[in-house]
Amino acid sequence: MFNTLWYYSLTKPFLTPPSEIFPPVWILLYAAIFLSLIIYTIKPARNKHRGYIYFIIQMFLNLIWSPAFFILHNMILALLIILLLDLFVFLTVKRFFAVSILSGIILLPYLIWILFATYLNIAFIIIN
Repeated sequence: MFNTLWYYSLTKPFLTPPSEIFPPVWILLYAAIFLSLIIYTIKPARNKHRGYIYFIIQMFLNLIWSPAFFILHNMILALLIILLLDLFVFLTVKRFFAVSILSGIILLPYLIWILFATYLNIAFIIIN
């Protein structure tokens, strides 16, 4: 279970957004992620399977980061996961761009957000 006491007891890195920001940001990001996937899917192209594989891997990594950080309280494991997530989101964006520029552009805020989350994860490790 998510232990809010643990998280709130941590020293927060510079630029840590208020907790209220996360739900609406993630709602918008997930809407964009799946809109991008729909556009990628309906755009006719050959050899789209690699894009789907990257997409599935990055979604799985996205799913397991929160339990690693908030439930296991394992910031190092969370960092390893988010570094892989950065890589696979980048590969997804690159592949989606190759099929549909619009699909790739729609994913850019997600890539920027997780890069920012990577900074936060590293900063949490350093200052805690």
